[in-house]
Amino acid sequence: MNNFPMPWNTSITAIRTQDRPADPYFGKAYDFMQSWLNGQQTFTLQTSGSTGTPKPIEIDRNQLIASAQMTGKALDLGRGTRALVCLNVHYIAGLMMLVRGMELDWEMTIIEPSANPLLEFDSHAEFDFTALVPLQLTAILENPQTEKQIERLGKILLGGAPVNVTLQREIEALTIPIYQSYGMTETVSHIALRRLNGAKSSEDYHFLPNIDFGTDERGCLHISGPVTNGGVVQTNDLVEISGNTFKWIGRADNVINSGGVKIVLDKIDERVGEVFYEFKIHNAFFNWSVPDEKLGQKLVLVIEGTENALPVDQIILKIRKRLSAYETPKHVYFVQHFSKTTTDKVDKRHTVQQLLASQNG
Repeated sequence: MNNFPMPWNTSITAIRTQDRPADPYFGKAYDFMQSWLNGQQTFTLQTSGSTGTPKPIEIDRNQLIASAQMTGKALDLGRGTRALVCLNVHYIAGLMMLVRGMELDWEMTIIEPSANPLLEFDSHAEFDFTALVPLQLTAILENPQTEKQIERLGKILLGGAPVNVTLQREIEALTIPIYQSYGMTETVSHIALRRLNGAKSSEDYHFLPNIDFGTDERGCLHISGPVTNGGVVQTNDLVEISGNTFKWIGRADNVINSGGVKIVLDKIDERVGEVFYEFKIHNAFFNWSVPDEKLGQKLVLVIEGTENALPVDQIILKIRKRLSAYETPKHVYFVQHFSKTTTDKVDKRHTVQQLLASQNG
């Protein structure tokens, strides 16, 4: 196993004296930690590219410290927390695990990211806290070798992608606390959390301490606080705020106008996901729009896979029972493989563009 076993009270000495690791991934982690211990004040981070082309942004050291302290307080992760770092340190989620470890005196074990981090360890390794993407948690729960060992990871923080209905149901059956995060590179990781299981589970996100928030004229969330260096970060996320919590509705750029009716595509995705769960369908999918002379924008469902493997008519009938006629997809398209961004996220727009080009070609 290629990793750093790092009880933090000894790792500072190790970092200062040992040679830089030859492996490029661990070299990246080493370089960042060395820069941090040397007091570097600003860092250039890469955005994830979820809503566009990834871009570099400058982050102040105090922003990173503020974020680490908020997480430690919100999740009760104090000195000596045994943390597994298995997210990519090239991006904010993985990088913040390193900052938390250094600032909060954690004992960190750092491994190169993989689909199933538990396969890297023997059955005796245990942790108090782990940050994962949903794909990793799904892989752990689907593998007979690791599904019964999930509690070894301690509290789990999920981020980077939505939690689908199937995974949510599996999470509800687990006893360890699992949280979903809301945040972005510009807010230096998460600024809100929601519990996905247990007695404290909620559909609403709870803002972390010292976060100021509100909405613009569209109903989209804006955020400020120590993690933004006092600046206001305006999002495209439609939310409903209640006290110190908010419900995420969808992205403003994922709203279409079909026949004069505004449709939030994220809401449709959620309902279709429930239908897929009932049918035990595991194909990836998303809802989108295509040009239409009568409606302007026609709602369509795009599924990864082949048509003859799924009961399309029954799927649409089930969707129609959950949604209005306007919100029911008018056509179902099948694509063998979805296009992906440079950060391996589904590029919905490009997928549909290629689909329409192939049909018109």
